[in-house]
Amino acid sequence: MDRFRQSLHPSATKSKRITDAIYTAGFSSSSRVYETSDRVLGMTPTTLRAGGAGAEIRYTTAASPFGRVLVAATGVGICAIAFGPGDAELISDLRARFPRANLRAARGADRWLRDAVAYIASQTTEHPLAATFPLDLRATAFQHRVWKALQQIPRGKTCSYAEVARKLGRPKAVRAVGRAIASNPIAVVVPCHRVIGSDGSMTGYRWGIERKQKLLTCEGALK
Repeated sequence: MDRFRQSLHPSATKSKRITDAIYTAGFSSSSRVYETSDRVLGMTPTTLRAGGAGAEIRYTTAASPFGRVLVAATGVGICAIAFGPGDAELISDLRARFPRANLRAARGADRWLRDAVAYIASQTTEHPLAATFPLDLRATAFQHRVWKALQQIPRGKTCSYAEVARKLGRPKAVRAVGRAIASNPIAVVVPCHRVIGSDGSMTGYRWGIERKQKLLTCEGALK
């Protein structure tokens, strides 16, 4: 599915016909691809090849205890939560991820976006809000497994990349786990900040090491 997704992405050197991409990726038929495309890809193969063309993504930006935050949602659920130095950079990054989608700044009350912003803001409190909004995670099956494992790490705890791989029954897939964690598009709700090196080092974080340290300190994982 990952090879299929990559071959259809607009950034591919030569975009394939959907049928060609299905068989080149190793599938024996098209039925399984279409049965799981919405769950694994987050959109149909046709929409994916079009770079999200026709998909509407609403977004908002706000101040948070961890800097400026952007929250974006499709009609299915939250598809991105990202931190950055300013709104322009955050919106530019969202547009790069969905180059042909219809991005629309949310006006007025938008429940999912409002709830997600409130959730982020609550992370510095002793009793943070629960994440009750739906998610629209567009990823491979393996990435979904990794991100689900991250959501099972309790607040105030950390886990190493090797431990995550073992929990998935793939002890040798440490690098693959690392790549999946690095590609997580939804900060905090999918808590990739709770994964550290086996030696206790902070390693990397998509939204900055200092922000990772602050998140872990707020959660009580760092003293």
